[in-house]
Formats: sequence, C-alpha cells, structure tokens
Amino acid sequence: MVMERISAELVECDVHTDELLINMGPQHPSTHGVLRLVLRTDGELILDVIPHIGYLHRSAEKLGESLAARQWLPYTDRLDYLASMNMNLGWSLVVEKLLGLEVTPRAACVRVMVAELNRIASHLVAAGCYGLDLGSFTPYMYAFREREKILDLFEAACGARLTYSYIVPGGVTADLPNGWLDRCAAFLDQFDPTIDDLHAVLTSNDIFIRRTAGVGVLDMKTAIDYGCTGPVLRGSGVDWDLRRDGEPWYARMYEGYAFDVIAPVHGHYRNEAAYPAAPRAAVVGDCWHRFFVRMIEVVQSMAIIRQAMDRYRGTDASMGQPIKATQKLPRGEAYLETEAPKGQMGFMVIGNDTKTPHRVRARSSCFCNLSVAPELCRGGLVADVPAVIGSLDLVLGEIDR
Repeated sequence: MVMERISAELVECDVHTDELLINMGPQHPSTHGVLRLVLRTDGELILDVIPHIGYLHRSAEKLGESLAARQWLPYTDRLDYLASMNMNLGWSLVVEKLLGLEVTPRAACVRVMVAELNRIASHLVAAGCYGLDLGSFTPYMYAFREREKILDLFEAACGARLTYSYIVPGGVTADLPNGWLDRCAAFLDQFDPTIDDLHAVLTSNDIFIRRTAGVGVLDMKTAIDYGCTGPVLRGSGVDWDLRRDGEPWYARMYEGYAFDVIAPVHGHYRNEAAYPAAPRAAVVGDCWHRFFVRMIEVVQSMAIIRQAMDRYRGTDASMGQPIKATQKLPRGEAYLETEAPKGQMGFMVIGNDTKTPHRVRARSSCFCNLSVAPELCRGGLVADVPAVIGSLDLVLGEIDR
C-alpha cells in the first residue's frame, strides 16, 4: 500500500552531474601503445581530452648523435615498428641527401616494393585493430592473416619479420633472392579478393558505420592548422601525398609510377565506382573516411608494387654499395620528409666531418595527428573516444622516441 501511494505521487527532483576525470590508459587496449588519456567528462559527455605521452621515451635522437649513420639505422626500426621499412627509407634518404649519394635503379625498385608492401601491412594492422576496438573480431583475423604473408616475404628478403634494417644509406643490404618476385606476385593475386572480404565485414558493416560515420569530424582547415598528414589529412579532403608532391630527392623515386592519391575531394573519390559507396551518415573528415582512405590506399600500393616488379626485371644487376660505419658525414645539414603509412615522417641530420652526426632529429607524423584528438573528442561521448583514437592510427614508439 505504501509503494502504491508513492508511485501515484508526482515526485519532482533535480538531476545533477559532476565533472569527472577518467583515466583511459596507459594500458587500455584501444590506445594502440603506451598512451594515457585523461578524459574530463560531464556524465557521458566529453568536455576535454588531455593526452599524456612519454612512457616509451628512449632518447633515440640523442643516441643518434653518438653513433655512425649506418649504426643508427636499427633505432629507426623501433620508431614506427609497424612500418620499419619506411622508417629505414626516411633515414637512408636524408643521409644520402647530405652525402649527395644516389642509389642504382635496381636498388630504387627494391625500395619501392618493400616500402609499399610495408604500407599495406601497416594499413592492415590499422584496419584489423580498428575493427577489434569497436567490437568486431573477424576483420582482425582476416587482416593479420594477410599481414603474415607480407612478413614471410620480408623474412625471405632480409631474414627479419618486424625490425628489418634492410634499406640502408647507399641502397639495400642485399638483392632480392631467386623466386621472390614470383612469391610476391602470387601474394598480390590472392590478396585482391580478400580486400573485398574486408569491405564486406567491416567497411559496409552496419554497426561499424554507426560507430564511425559522422563521428570525430576533422575539417580541412583544422587538419592543416594542426599539421596532420597522411590518411588523417587526406581523409579530410586534402589531396596531398609526398610520393607525388614531395621534394625531388624523395618524389623522383616514384616518378613514372601510375597511382591515385586517395582523398575525398568535394566529397567524392577518384574511380568511385570501383569502391563501396560511402554511407549516408558519413561526413568527409570523420572516422569512417579516415579508415576508408587506408583501405583504398592498399589497392594503390598493390598497383605500385606490380609496376616496380616490372621495372626491376628490366634493370641490370647493379645494387650499388651501402655506406660503411666509418663513412664521415660532411659539414652541413639535410632534412627530408617521406610519405610513411601514418603520415609524413621527417628526419634531419647535421654533419661535422666526422662519422657521428652533430645533430639527429625526427619529425613524427603520429605526434601531430595525436595533437588533434582533443578537438575531435570534445563534445562527443565517452564511447566515441576509442573510435576517434583508433581512426588516427597511432604508434607511440614514433611519438615518444
């Protein structure tokens, strides 16, 4: 009887929420490394996100000032350890720029092949782990199964599966072994239909679309103001890729290769009919478009690899001579940015007529891409934070150094 009387009465009350600080990380599985995010929330609403970095700091740049240019190469493997070939390439090119050293056409073809294979491998990790972050396990298994086949190719070329030290100043450590091109071609042929499978289970998945379309929208101006690069920048509609638009010392490595820069210009992609249609709820610059750009870049990388294989077959057997650890760096400085899978990775080196550089610095693409996270999360929900952070495809080894 008492309960009936209470339920019959109109009870008025004020509902208050207090601001709360929530730690996400540094062990949270959706932070893609040792990253701590402090979320300032009002109920489920995000008021601010404060990234805390430095848990993986190893003084890599300072170590580079006490080692020869060739000796520091293995440390670049540990920056973006999901794209070590691209890290090796960036450091090798800037040292070659300082030395005025050019590699042979055959070595350049090998560099293009392994760099683009590593781009595919990196994007597969980004796509598979992104699905896992948002509750989908099957795409993760598909992506990592294909990535293992790329690692098999790398192991056949240089003996390593994660940190390679294969691309070195002056060329590469060794020519490709017999039969490697046939194995690579077989992988590309069987990988084509697998991309369609990934689109089916992830790109067009209704739950995935609901979690990413219209979430974390990064407009073009904000992306440029924050120095965002790579798929994060192109996902906002900026048609910019250093393989095409970079300075000649890097861009000429890709000169003559036919490929598209993947960016939704005016809301549309080139060759749009060949790709799954964007969902109605998707907005250029949102999490879905950042993910989708990486998926289509995989297709472009495959086309580049096939062209590089044809060029390689037409070159002579000269691979050049990698520099030795005793090589002195002339007095002067050089800086170069390359289009790594996660964005523009820059290296600077200052020589002083000794074998050890006077200064070594690295410009991290992930650092700038992470810096825009508070803008993207502010005003959203707590559940949107993993979607936003995952769409940025961060690696903390490169950020902390």
